[in-house]
Amino acid sequence: MRLRVGALALLLLLFVHGGGQQAAEAGGDAFVRVQGTRFVQNGKPFFANGFNAYWLMTFGADPAQRDKVTSALSQAAGAGLSVARTWAFSDGGGSNALQYSPGCYNENTFQGLDFVLSEARKYGIKMILSLVNNYDSFGGRKQYAQWAREQGQTIGSDDEFFTNPVAKGLYKNHIKAVLTRVNTITGVAYKDDPTIMAWELMNEPRCQSDVSGHTIQSWITEMAVHVKSIDGNHLLEAGLEGFYGASSSPSRRSSVNPSGYQVGTDFIANNQAPGIDFATVHSYPDQWLPSLDAPSQLRFLGAWLDAHIADAQAVLRKPLLVAEFGKSRRDPGYSGDDQRDAVFGTVYAKVYNSARAGGPAAGALFWQLLTEGMDSYGDGYEVVLRQAPSTTGVITTQSRRLKGLVRAFVRARKVQRGKTGKGAKGGGN
Repeated sequence: MRLRVGALALLLLLFVHGGGQQAAEAGGDAFVRVQGTRFVQNGKPFFANGFNAYWLMTFGADPAQRDKVTSALSQAAGAGLSVARTWAFSDGGGSNALQYSPGCYNENTFQGLDFVLSEARKYGIKMILSLVNNYDSFGGRKQYAQWAREQGQTIGSDDEFFTNPVAKGLYKNHIKAVLTRVNTITGVAYKDDPTIMAWELMNEPRCQSDVSGHTIQSWITEMAVHVKSIDGNHLLEAGLEGFYGASSSPSRRSSVNPSGYQVGTDFIANNQAPGIDFATVHSYPDQWLPSLDAPSQLRFLGAWLDAHIADAQAVLRKPLLVAEFGKSRRDPGYSGDDQRDAVFGTVYAKVYNSARAGGPAAGALFWQLLTEGMDSYGDGYEVVLRQAPSTTGVITTQSRRLKGLVRAFVRARKVQRGKTGKGAKGGGN
């Protein structure tokens, strides 16, 4: 990929003035950091072209299935993917759960997550680990609310997970257990492991009992302080889908939120909470707007991303990650993988165009990656790279384009240093 000299200079200028100069000069830092509206690693811009695979820990804990973890990560690396998002939770629900009762952990399941991180390290893939689910699957806040009831708390709605001191305390204990875990394969504590890119407070937090967003705002603020008190190395994000709330104008909410959705989150205020390092957005027009045809859903997708990219730049001044997106092949109107490719292409174009201009869009993670022999895990959104040549082509093209931006930055930096060196030499004569 070639960029014009002017574009190279702009890329370097935006990176330096965005706070990247110190990182560029320091180098050697394997952790992903935030500088302005960019991710950086080892003194260079870092772009998160990746995938979701919630199942990794479960398969990693089963010796008969571990090869699927290795296969998925190997294939992902071969497609140039750099980030995977997965669950670091499985609460209640039997002996194979990660946390089968408050503070009690299945060592075999934890070793499954150890294995995932070890394999990700081998293949150069960074991990985003989500710490609890909003939904009932894998326990979620419902399980924490039930555990609090079992400890004598009077809890009506599961939404009290966000406010009840006992429920919050149980979740804080889980955070500490995961962050301080020492990997049995690598010997590195999770909080010290640069293979982990970021922690996620919750997968898609929602609180329908308080649509103002204040309840979740308080919870995010409290939990972010707790995470940062244990781990000062890693980035932190809230897990938001991106719905606008009370801090945005009524016209913004009505024009951007699909069907006027209000779920108790606030894209602007929640992402401004101290300790939240970057913003996230999810996008599922086929779920949110099922009555629209595919072209109309695609137009919504473009407008949805445009709004969040603009606000990440002008209001939040933080990187933005499209942490979930996809297209279900089970949709009644699905006519072929060209529809899925169009969705991927739209997301990737928005990310690339923003990144190329020095903007905040820092990557996108599709839902979900599977490998061969996992048919029972298919939900319509799955991508098996070896079985989806056209979609895989779209994915690998994006990987090349984003890596091209990093190479362009390196070239521009060399040019800039050369000019600076000549200037200094000339000034000494």
